Amino acid sequence: MIAVIQRVTEASVEIENQVKGKIERGFTILLGIESEDNLEDIEWLSNKIIGLRIFDDEDGKMNYSLTQIQGNILLISQFTLHASTKKGNRPSFIQAAKPDTAIPLYEKMIQTLNAKLGKSIETGEFGADMKIHLVNDGPVTIIIDSKNRK
Repeated sequence: MIAVIQRVTEASVEIENQVKGKIERGFTILLGIESEDNLEDIEWLSNKIIGLRIFDDEDGKMNYSLTQIQGNILLISQFTLHASTKKGNRPSFIQAAKPDTAIPLYEKMIQTLNAKLGKSIETGEFGADMKIHLVNDGPVTIIIDSKNRK
């Protein structure tokens, strides 16, 4: 499971010109689920996300986590994070989980982040054509792969 985490001052997702999710200060997370992912990946990655200290303290140092600043999450599923570009110029998405595997894991990640954050997160819609609007704060972008824990 790969998460691209962007620290944002605001973000939203549109589907067919309708706003589906919108947040102010917090994280926009693009989440790629691969066929080998499981509940252990969700638990580990959600703990990393909630505990990630990338918000500035009073001295301008990255010391505060999402919960400490009472931030928000906009979570977007994005299978293209598992693109393989080793051969040719057309990406292969063979490592990305098929919907019958990915959807339950995506929904479990939503439930887990809701519980750990202590409030509802905003989301896109799995498999939809989405337009993401955000203001990356910093810019700060962190990539975390649950298969690369060491």
